[in-house]
Amino acid sequence: MRVMGLDVGSKTVGVAVSDELGWTAQGIETISIDEEKEKFGFERVAEIVGLYEVQKIIVGFPKNMNNTIGPRGEASKAYADKLKELLGLPVIMWDERLSTMAAERVLLEADVSRKKRKKVIDKMAASMILQGYLDSQN
Repeated sequence: MRVMGLDVGSKTVGVAVSDELGWTAQGIETISIDEEKEKFGFERVAEIVGLYEVQKIIVGFPKNMNNTIGPRGEASKAYADKLKELLGLPVIMWDERLSTMAAERVLLEADVSRKKRKKVIDKMAASMILQGYLDSQN
């Protein structure tokens, strides 16, 4: 069963998909979104769901370090609720505290340039969110 992981930001959504056995996460792409114009990339997410035959979606839930939920957490929850409504698939919120920072650290250690980091950081964060979920299930 394939599972999709999403790192929802204010300008982009990082996308990762598991292998068929649900063991490993691979970053797929970064979808540009525009909250002000109400363009959230739901159509592209639906295309990827169909292409990879995804059966479950994991959405990163950015909680504050004191476990409270701020504006980004509320936005991610609303995004997840809309996906559930549109696609009819199970959508699980997954604590993603520090996933983007961890992805940034990995890319810095690999000496990836700032320009290239910007292009891959969101899908890498989505991979880390999804891999965390997959590891908890196995």
